[in-house]
Amino acid sequence: MLKNVSVKARMIFIIAFLCINAIGIALVGLNALGNANAAIQTLYDDRLVALGQLHDILSLNQQNQISLAKSVVAEPPQLRAEAARVGERIESINALWTAYMATYLTDEERLLARQFVEARGRFVEGSLRPAVAAMRAGDNAALKTIVQGPMSQLYPPVCLAMGQLVQLQLTVGKTEYLQSQARYQGARRVAICLALLGVAAGLAIGYWLTSNIARSLAAALTIAEGVARGDLSQQVDTDAHDEIGRLVLALKRMQGSLVSIVSKVRDGTDTITTASAQIAAGNLDLSGRTEEQASALEQTAASMEELTSTVKQNADNARQANQMAVSAAALARQGGVVVGRVVETMGAIDASARKIVDIIGTIDGIAFQTNILA
Repeated sequence: MLKNVSVKARMIFIIAFLCINAIGIALVGLNALGNANAAIQTLYDDRLVALGQLHDILSLNQQNQISLAKSVVAEPPQLRAEAARVGERIESINALWTAYMATYLTDEERLLARQFVEARGRFVEGSLRPAVAAMRAGDNAALKTIVQGPMSQLYPPVCLAMGQLVQLQLTVGKTEYLQSQARYQGARRVAICLALLGVAAGLAIGYWLTSNIARSLAAALTIAEGVARGDLSQQVDTDAHDEIGRLVLALKRMQGSLVSIVSKVRDGTDTITTASAQIAAGNLDLSGRTEEQASALEQTAASMEELTSTVKQNADNARQANQMAVSAAALARQGGVVVGRVVETMGAIDASARKIVDIIGTIDGIAFQTNILA
């Protein structure tokens, strides 16, 4: 069935297969990149930023603790200034906490956040705000009592909740990192499998395509080389119906046509050879006859020359006879009746002589034409 598929269709198929494989690999890569980007974004927005916010909150809380501890022995003006700074840190902590709560929180993280809010609420209301009020009032004794009493009891739960939140951020960040690594490894394996599959399929399809084309081209080349050598007796069969298969069939038809043409040319050559032999024989016969005619003409010419010589002699004799007739006529005129008879006789002789002259002229013409023919 595949032998009936055209080379064009095969090439389109293999190109389409390679394109689909490349698109698949690209999609897997893009999906992996998207997941990695989402994981990095989540790690940054929900873990690193949150971890920074928690770190700032913890740092501000520690600064407040240090500020309150130092303010126990400070003067009233310093107490009021430090109280303002503590109040600003409290507002900053509230803003940071609001921003932190706007990030993505896991269930465990929400639970720890609720515990932190409760612990910090107790710490702020039970110790921090009374301490700020004492600082603004310049009451060092009340401040010392708060710092050494309720604050020392309420602050450790805040630090513990904050530490758990920070540790949770690290734990969740590590989990997301491991998940990202797992997704990367999976995408990497899928991409490698697709690449290997594409290479193997490409090699197999390429081998199948090149082998089929090579076989068909070898058949066509065999016919062409045989025709070039003058061998028209080759038998090449092909069951392919693609472009090259049709080319082989066309070459076979051309070979058959050449065989038919050569046969016709050979038959015509045999006919021409026979006719040429007959013409040569006729030419030889004509040459012999021509030689015979030439010999006969030569003999005729010789005879005509002899006849011409005889005629010339007769003409001389006739002239002499004519002269004698003239003389005889003169004698006849003198001789009377005898002479009259002689005159009549000579007249007859004279007429005969004229006829002989005419005959001689005719013979001269025949001899001239005979010489021309010779």
